Amino acid sequence: MIKSKRIQQMKEYVYEHESVSLDELMEYFEVSKNTVRRDVQELVDSGVLKKVYGGVSVNHSTLIKFNERKDMNLSKKQLIGQLAAACTEDGDVLFVDSGTTTLEMLPHLSEKQLTIVTNNFDFIHDARAYPGLTIFSTGGMLERNTNSFVGYQSIELLQKYNISKAFLASTGVSIANGVTNSSPLETEIKSMVVRKSLASYLLIDESKFDQYSLTTYCRLNDITCIVTNAKPPAAYVNYAAEHGITLLCP
Repeated sequence: MIKSKRIQQMKEYVYEHESVSLDELMEYFEVSKNTVRRDVQELVDSGVLKKVYGGVSVNHSTLIKFNERKDMNLSKKQLIGQLAAACTEDGDVLFVDSGTTTLEMLPHLSEKQLTIVTNNFDFIHDARAYPGLTIFSTGGMLERNTNSFVGYQSIELLQKYNISKAFLASTGVSIANGVTNSSPLETEIKSMVVRKSLASYLLIDESKFDQYSLTTYCRLNDITCIVTNAKPPAAYVNYAAEHGITLLCP
């Protein structure tokens, strides 16, 4: 594998897992520790990653941009989006979160009659093609790294809405730390949505389990349903059973 391609894949691998050891990178990419150190140093120098003891982690001060994340694990996101969209019914009032996975719900909502509140800029733009979807924007400041609207205006507006089903994204989930997110600007919005919704659906791929990010926006047992692309680890299956959380996967 050529160096530039390997470094790009290494960046994506770390972003999927939040934090990895140098030994794990050696094994996954089948290269020497010296090669891993050189590649990692380039990513650290660019500001994408930061060094931690024994490895590297995501540098949350330089969030990966929305358009870069959009193409990562696309087939998994499309499957999750399809499963999540099947949980909606005509007449529902939905909240659709920012993120690239929630965006994949849209093609499967095209024939439905729904009211949707969202801070997802791309969702708002692309939903114009579907006349059955009534779209309300949360407003606020456009956060360019995540293509989402954030700020106190968004939170104040959300307090007024009665949401039947919320579809949420996360950069990492753990039993100890709950449902987490990399962007502090989005965390208060997500927390408000969980409190205001009758049911909360968490859309994550299997790489997000046992990971956590900078901020926690709700406990795992605040979630009604976890929508994912593969059966979660046994600890999460047991936790879901104990706390009445539905697991939805192929």
